[in-house]
Amino acid sequence: MADLNGKRVAFLATDMVEQVELTEPWKAVEEAGASVDLVSLEEGEIQGFNHYDKADKFPVDRTVEDASTEDYDALVLPGGVGNPDTLRMNENAVRFVKSFFDAEKPVAAICHAPWMLVEADVARGRKLTSFWSIKTDVKNAGGNWVDEKVVVDGNLVTSRSPGDIPAFNEKLLEELAKTPVGAGRS
Repeated sequence: MADLNGKRVAFLATDMVEQVELTEPWKAVEEAGASVDLVSLEEGEIQGFNHYDKADKFPVDRTVEDASTEDYDALVLPGGVGNPDTLRMNENAVRFVKSFFDAEKPVAAICHAPWMLVEADVARGRKLTSFWSIKTDVKNAGGNWVDEKVVVDGNLVTSRSPGDIPAFNEKLLEELAKTPVGAGRS
């Protein structure tokens, strides 16, 4: 197992996040020793979903307005249809995602979360995957969409759906382990 002791990882999500895409990567990152923050649009709690059904609520640690790339070693973007669709309409959330690419820090996105990569204009020229229904959006944004369980392109890890979470988590941990603790953090 990867040793992520001393690393900090931001999970950017809001209401309608696909719960398992939040909780399973979160658990894997925490078990590997990293500290984790849930970053969202507003203080309080976000509502998880199991596809179209309400699931659990999760406490927000920081708002995206108060979060900085410099505070984290990596970013995870869980999916769910409504979660990234809402996030991509928020300038601060889009800026937060883009700043991880500008800093060349690891970013992992699953399912519909690559919509955030499209909105942040960081899909162009990258090989990535997503839930099949947004492949046209990824291609129109200049991304090279492929139908694979998990894809790594530089600092970016992507997967298609909840069924790919084991492969997603494995690559996520592998990529995080390569990053020095506190790289670029203030």
